[in-house]
Amino acid sequence: MAWSRVPVGDATLEVDVLGEGEPVLWIQTALLADELVPCARHVAATGRYASVLQHRRGYAGSSPAEPPGSVDRDAADVLALLSALDLPRVHVVGLSYAGAVALEVARVAPQRVATLTLIEPPPRHVPAAEEFVAANRGLLESYRRHGPERALEEFLTLLAGPGWVDEYDALLPGCVAQMSRDAATFFDVDIPALLGWELSATGAGGVSGPVLSLGGSGSGPWFAQVREWVRELFPAAEERVVPGAGHDLALTHHAKVARSILDFLQAHPVPGRPAP
Repeated sequence: MAWSRVPVGDATLEVDVLGEGEPVLWIQTALLADELVPCARHVAATGRYASVLQHRRGYAGSSPAEPPGSVDRDAADVLALLSALDLPRVHVVGLSYAGAVALEVARVAPQRVATLTLIEPPPRHVPAAEEFVAANRGLLESYRRHGPERALEEFLTLLAGPGWVDEYDALLPGCVAQMSRDAATFFDVDIPALLGWELSATGAGGVSGPVLSLGGSGSGPWFAQVREWVRELFPAAEERVVPGAGHDLALTHHAKVARSILDFLQAHPVPGRPAP
């Protein structure tokens, strides 16, 4: 990939564009900087869409992220990036932490969001929210006591099982080393930002474009509650569930995830200029 650096206010973000056509912005999630790249490649390969990828502050070659982080700041960076790239309206995809950012972008600037795809946003506003917050605080405590390597091992073993190192590096070569390099951003910036995130049903009311809720059948009860929450926020939202997939579905089931997104995008075309 050929990453370019684009100024956005007081920061510079790495950006790459794959393919040509209607622009699809893939907001980078927490920890795994290129988790959405396999899906973005599938979508770009159709020849109908330009996949716009970015590295958030504190990841890869983008500017450092100074704590405290916030979902609002990441959303402001996204909107500044769209302006810098002269993209007035895009399809927006957000996975996990980036789902929170995508919702904030759509809340603040609904006119910029042609469609909104939410892939298992964080369970901060569901009945299991207290469990989720407690788990993240425990992860931060492990980070403070034992350092990033031990905390990463605990987190990813819980998420993906004990074989995650070999599996992830086979699916996305180099990603394990990248996570180690960027771990401080995840623990010092992203998790506190997530714990401080609030979105009311009223706040989501301004989102007017089509919405896709996408998840895995094996992601567990927290994310089953998230799908219900998205249905409450957006009663007209479309929903797809990938059989057998967990929360890391964008890596482990990227072809099926990309197919679901493509079907959704093709049903909601947006005329306009292609991405640069």
